Amino acid sequence: MDEQNKTVLVDIDIPFGRLVMIIIKIALASIPAMIVVWAILGILMLIFGGIFGGFGGMWMHGGRFN
Repeated sequence: MDEQNKTVLVDIDIPFGRLVMIIIKIALASIPAMIVVWAILGILMLIFGGIFGGFGGMWMHGGRFN
């Protein structure tokens, strides 16, 4: 049971049209993932902007908000 089965892939023959279709499918599948990542980053920016956004005003006005 100590033997390991190793596979070495030497050559893949994929027609150009099929390769283009694979790349298009990968690109279309990545769109929902990008939307989820953008939403998460947007929520994080809202949170950190709300927490740290007032500090810029304090710095610009010498610590006064009026």
